[in-house]
Amino acid sequence: MLEFVGRRSEPTEFRYTWKDVVLYALSVGAQAEELSFIYENAPGGLKVIPSFCVLPCFDAFVRLLSGIKIDLTRILHGEHRVLLHSSIPPEGVLWTTGEIADVYDKGPGKAALIVVRMTTTSEEDGDPLFENEFVIFYRGMGGFGGKPGPRSQPLTPPEGREPDFRVAYQIPDNQAALYRLNGDRNPLHIDPQFARMAGFQKPILHGLCSFGYATRAIVHKACGGDVGLLREFKVRFTDVVYPGETLITEGWKEDGRYLIRVLTERAPVMTHSYAVVGP
Repeated sequence: MLEFVGRRSEPTEFRYTWKDVVLYALSVGAQAEELSFIYENAPGGLKVIPSFCVLPCFDAFVRLLSGIKIDLTRILHGEHRVLLHSSIPPEGVLWTTGEIADVYDKGPGKAALIVVRMTTTSEEDGDPLFENEFVIFYRGMGGFGGKPGPRSQPLTPPEGREPDFRVAYQIPDNQAALYRLNGDRNPLHIDPQFARMAGFQKPILHGLCSFGYATRAIVHKACGGDVGLLREFKVRFTDVVYPGETLITEGWKEDGRYLIRVLTERAPVMTHSYAVVGP
């Protein structure tokens, strides 16, 4: 797998309108009272939930991995990080370029970690609008002689201290069916038979849908509703979310950022996570 390190994609075009922005907001749980996210004529204008930035990556990701034989039943999204340089316009044309930045070897019989970085601009040769980093966990593909990768930075919420904010959102049973209309049509999230082949009792929620729910919580509670204040958000996915569960996002303000933990009634689902908020 090391031969794919450094592989880059050509810029991929992503055209979108207010309808795509509203569909995304609804697909990460926005409610009727959140007019600025779901109404094109909202007072002050339509606002884009910052995690919308993952959408231009879908086609670019497919193009980047074209020709590489991958077993989708072994693929899980391990980590994700977004870096936002400015607010996202409510409509426009974006260009995304992807690169396989590294592939790490977690040992024989374990996993390969594929690190993919995506940079999106508002014009084909313009300055970056935002960046995404995907860490893909490819189960059973370790043992190819690669580097084990860097050790993770510990990001543990302070013991015994209540979070500065806590938000609970119940995930509707049909949320994965709605979220896939944004472009991520992996059958793992809709097809019960495929989900069982992948080792799950039923279809799971997209990791990036959970990521969007957490981003929405952070915008409301840490940013005071100002989408332009979220500068960076990084998570590690530690368990799956099933539609129907309740997703709880907690944040502790510490050292100029928020330490973030996201959990369901059953288990923590995002740990080693942080958000940077500021002008």
